[in-house]
Amino acid sequence: MKKILLLEDDITLSIGLEYALKKEGFNVKKAKNLNEARTNLKEDSFDLLLLDLMLPDGSGYDICREVRENSSVPVIFMTACDEEANVVLGLDLGGDDYIVKPIRVKELLSRINAVLRRHNKNFIEKIIVSGKIAIEPLKAKVTKGSEEIILTAAEYKLLLILIENKGNVLSRNVLLEKLWDIEGNFVDSNTLNVYVKRLREKIEEDFKNPKYIETVRGIGYRWTEEVKGERS
Repeated sequence: MKKILLLEDDITLSIGLEYALKKEGFNVKKAKNLNEARTNLKEDSFDLLLLDLMLPDGSGYDICREVRENSSVPVIFMTACDEEANVVLGLDLGGDDYIVKPIRVKELLSRINAVLRRHNKNFIEKIIVSGKIAIEPLKAKVTKGSEEIILTAAEYKLLLILIENKGNVLSRNVLLEKLWDIEGNFVDSNTLNVYVKRLREKIEEDFKNPKYIETVRGIGYRWTEEVKGERS
C-alpha cells in the first residue's frame, strides 16, 4: 500500500482528499503545517508528498527544498495560482507535478498514479492484445499489426470500454453513459453509431463484416475477438 503525506491547512479539503485517496487504496498521513510535516517525515517514510503551497508557517516549497537534500520521493504541489512563475519555481525545486485548485479528484488521482509509475523503476507497462490489435494504455497508443492506428479520444475510449468488457453485450444506453462528454460534446444515439462505424473502419480488416465489434441487434455491441491478456 502506497503511503502519501498530505500537507494541507484547509481542514475540509484535507478530510475530503484523505477520504478519496484512502478509497483508492492509499495510506494517508495528514499535516496542516510545516512543523507537523517535518515531524511526519522524521518518523515515517512516504511514497509521495502532496504539498499545499500557502501554509500558516511557510510554503510547501520549503518542505520540497528540504526533502530534496537527501531524497527523490515524488512531490506534487497543490496551488491556487497557476501563474507560470509559480509552476516553474516548484518544478525547479524538484517537484514532479502540480495541480491547480479547486482540485478535481479524478485528475489528482491520475497525476498521482502517473508520477508513481515514473518513479517505479521496476514498472513494466502492460499491453492489451486482441487479435492483431494491441493497446498501450499509458501511451494511449493503438496498433494493428505493425501499423499505428490514430483514434480520437471518443474512439479510443469506446475501444477500451468494449475490450475491457470482452464477451459481454454492452447496451447502447451503457455505452452512451460511459462516453458522455468525452470530447466536451453531447453524445446521443446517432453519435454513437458514427463512433462505432469509424472505429470499425480503422481496426477491422473488413468493416462491413466485423470480427472485433459485433452488433447485437436490438441491444448494443460486444467485443468478440478473444483478448489474449496482457504482455510486457
